[in-house]
Amino acid sequence: MDIKLATLEHFDGIRALLRKNHVDTIDPELKKDGFVTTNLTDEQLTALIVEEKGVTIAEENGEVLAFALAAGWDYWSAWPFFQYMIQHLEEYQLEGTTLTVENSYQYGPVCVDHSVRGTGVFEKVFNFSLATMKDRYPYMVTFVNQINPRSYNAHSNKAKMSTSGTFSFNNNNYYLMACTTKR
Repeated sequence: MDIKLATLEHFDGIRALLRKNHVDTIDPELKKDGFVTTNLTDEQLTALIVEEKGVTIAEENGEVLAFALAAGWDYWSAWPFFQYMIQHLEEYQLEGTTLTVENSYQYGPVCVDHSVRGTGVFEKVFNFSLATMKDRYPYMVTFVNQINPRSYNAHSNKAKMSTSGTFSFNNNNYYLMACTTKR
């Protein structure tokens, strides 16, 4: 399995994996195993791949089996959810340092195909993504919906992220998680 930055040739595979695992389209039986909540237009995904260089993928035999998205807060500022996070980011700390739009970036969503879950793909994609951003930012921030325990366990146990706090947005409760990029 190859872990690498995505190019536009991976666009359709990323889009298919996102659609398959999105909270709005996932098979209800599989929802308990994790889901993705972020929607991206084709233009937003293209910009994330080309301009931000912020999509890490796991690919095998031409199939995208996992992805992790990452970008600075400017990129994410078009979404109301991320606007809320940006407004409240400085309320959170990691290791005594206040998190800001200047010293951190937003990671996620991350998505791993059901067929390769539990095989170490999540850790490989997470660590590769983290390494691609370490020269730009000292801290990485993400959120996890509190009704998604699989994602919370993966980020706290496998990715060794810390929970910096919790917040609510549109009647959903989230963990705000962070880690240093210098590992």
